Amino acid sequence: VTTIQEHPYVFKDTNEEDSDYQGYCIDLLNLLAKDLKFSYKMVEVGDTNYGDELEDGTWDGMIGEVMKGHADMAVAPLTINYVREKVVRFTKPYMSLGVSILFRKPLQGTSNLFRFLNPLSLLIWVFIIVSYLLVAFIMFCIARFSPREWHSPHSCQPKSPTVVNNFSILNSLWFGFGALMQQGTEVSPRSISTRLLAGVWWFFTLIIISSYTANLAAFLTVTRMVSDISSADDLATQTKIKYGMMREGSTKNFFQNSKIKTYKEMWNYMVQNEENFVTNNQDGMERVLAGDYAYLMESTTLEYMVSQNCNLTQVGGLLDTIGYGIATMGKICYSHKYNIRGGLLDELKLKWWNHAAVQCPSVIYYTSNTQSLSVANLGGAFVFLTIGASVAIITAVAE
Repeated sequence: VTTIQEHPYVFKDTNEEDSDYQGYCIDLLNLLAKDLKFSYKMVEVGDTNYGDELEDGTWDGMIGEVMKGHADMAVAPLTINYVREKVVRFTKPYMSLGVSILFRKPLQGTSNLFRFLNPLSLLIWVFIIVSYLLVAFIMFCIARFSPREWHSPHSCQPKSPTVVNNFSILNSLWFGFGALMQQGTEVSPRSISTRLLAGVWWFFTLIIISSYTANLAAFLTVTRMVSDISSADDLATQTKIKYGMMREGSTKNFFQNSKIKTYKEMWNYMVQNEENFVTNNQDGMERVLAGDYAYLMESTTLEYMVSQNCNLTQVGGLLDTIGYGIATMGKICYSHKYNIRGGLLDELKLKWWNHAAVQCPSVIYYTSNTQSLSVANLGGAFVFLTIGASVAIITAVAE
């Protein structure tokens, strides 16, 4: 029996030559051997390939071993497809599956004491502080220019020879800060110029505070998983995340022969760079964990990898529907009881997929796709404030 090591189908616990094989396929083979009364010897395929047709018409991998008579059957996670069925015979599928996408989970969100500052970019915060100081200074100056801001300190003596101005530098700062915090102050403007400047500043603060509040809600409430991709279509329409598959196998054949536009585009992208392909599923998983790489693979093996590593996840559904079978040149008439008796095949899958499953902690993985508001978003408010302040200065000069 030719095979290839692939967790959890066929594998050894140690690297010793005389250690026994175990796994889902070994249990299935033992059931067949008991039912059909035969003995067997496991031999790993030399080139570690499942089986693809070469340019000269010959086959490599396990399919080639069976065709050449070097093995009576191939027992492994071997996909049944039309090309292979032309040269070998397959049993009925013992497992149904499909091609899916293995991807790394978004990094866990970290707490930040100053996260409330994130809704606005650093440049916007600097502009707000500078604008506040400038408006307070301009308010102080034009209040000095404007005759209407000078008044009697005693309301009962309107023609008092002594006059005062409420907008000292401290009061000007307090007036601007009160408006920025959406609160009133005891100081109020009297002249047209100061009222014009105050109105412009109030409108500016209204825009800034409303934008900040709306974006703050998004930053503090986004606690769900947000992934860069959610389907094969997302992969095909972006260039940031690389993606690939095993260099040889049924997944490659699926994309290579697909007539679906999205899958054809994905195949054309992958063949442009040999680095998109990996030798085996283990290498694919390691590239996914390294980041910015999505691995296209068969869903059952993907489910096993996800159960063993809390940083991995499956993206989207199945891209197609295929099955695993046992390849032989003859005919294997194994009993249907393995399909229906108490769900025996399902029990085998539960046994090997759950026997070493990792208990992942109950944490929320998320990345917020909410962006800080920048000058490109709020620049108009600063332009409006600049124009309004300029008009207020001209009005003060006129007064």
